[in-house]
Amino acid sequence: MDARIQSLLVRGSGLVTRRDMLRAAPAWTIQTAQRAGRLIRLLPGVYGDAALICCTNADLPTLARVERNVARRAALAYAGGCGALSRLTALDMWGLRRQPPGEPVYLDLPRGSGLRDRPHLVVAHRSDFAIAPPQVVTRGGVPVTRLDRTLVDCWPVLPPVDRSSLLIRAVNDRLTTPQRLTAALAEVPRMPDRAALSDVLDRLAAGCRSPLEIWGHDHVFTGPGMPTFTRQKRVRVGVRTIYLDMFAETERVDIELDGATSHSDPAEREIDLRRDALLATMGILVVRFSHRRLTADPAQVRQETLAILANRARPAPVIK
Repeated sequence: MDARIQSLLVRGSGLVTRRDMLRAAPAWTIQTAQRAGRLIRLLPGVYGDAALICCTNADLPTLARVERNVARRAALAYAGGCGALSRLTALDMWGLRRQPPGEPVYLDLPRGSGLRDRPHLVVAHRSDFAIAPPQVVTRGGVPVTRLDRTLVDCWPVLPPVDRSSLLIRAVNDRLTTPQRLTAALAEVPRMPDRAALSDVLDRLAAGCRSPLEIWGHDHVFTGPGMPTFTRQKRVRVGVRTIYLDMFAETERVDIELDGATSHSDPAEREIDLRRDALLATMGILVVRFSHRRLTADPAQVRQETLAILANRARPAPVIK
C-alpha cells in the first residue's frame, strides 16, 4: 500500500476519507490498494484498512463486517461532522441497551444534508437539528443524541417487551425525568404507538417506577373509593431514608408491590421485615402484595386494599 495512505490510516485508527487520501496521493493509489485487498470501502467516501474486517460472511454489507465501534466511526465520517449517533445506537452509547450484531448503525442528520440510508446504516433527517447541546452530547468521544429524545425516538423500533422497562430504568437511574421525556415527545407530533408512549409517561409522572406498579395503577389502585396515593414517598426514620411505593397519607398505609422474583433470598426478606418494623414505629402499616396475587386476582387485592384503608380511617377499637 502507498506509504501516504498507510500513514493516513494509522492516523485515523484504521479509517480514512477519500477526500483526505486525494489530498495526499493520486487517485490511482486508492484503486491499487483496493485491488490488492488492502483497502476497503465502508461507505461512500469512507475507507478502512482491510485488516478491520472481523466477519468472514461475504454476504453481509461491508459495514456489518467490522467491529461495531469502527462501523460507528465510519458512519460519523460519512456524515462529515454533521451527524450524531441516534436511536438504538445512541441507546447503546447511553448504556441502557446493547445493540446486537445484526442491528444497523443509526444516524441523525440535519434535513437537507443529502445523505441517505446505506446497507447497515439507517439515516434520519431532522429539522432544526444541530450537532451541539442540548440536542447532542458527547459520549465515549463521539456525538450522541440526548437521552430523552433518544428514548422517544426508539419507542417505535424497540421490541414492545422492552419499551416501558427502558424508560423506567432511565428514570429510576436518574438519567432523565418524566417531564423531560414528555417534552421530548412533544417534539415528535407523529410517530407509531404515540398514545401508548404518552400513557407510560403519564404513569411515570404519577410516580410509578416499575412495570408492576404501572399495571397496578391501571387495574387495581385507581377508581371509586381509592385515595390518591403518593408514590415513592420519602420518609425519614432516624438516620435512615425509606421510599414508600404507594402511601395513603390519611390512613398511613404503605402499599408495597413485590416483583415476580422478589424475596427469593432470605436475606432480602429479612431486610424488608426490618424496614416494615421501622415504619411501624411511625404508625405506618405496610401491606405487601405479590406479583402473582396482583396479576392473578386483582379484584380481591382491590377489595382487601379498600377494607384496610376503611379500617385505618376509623378510630382504633378498644381492646379488653
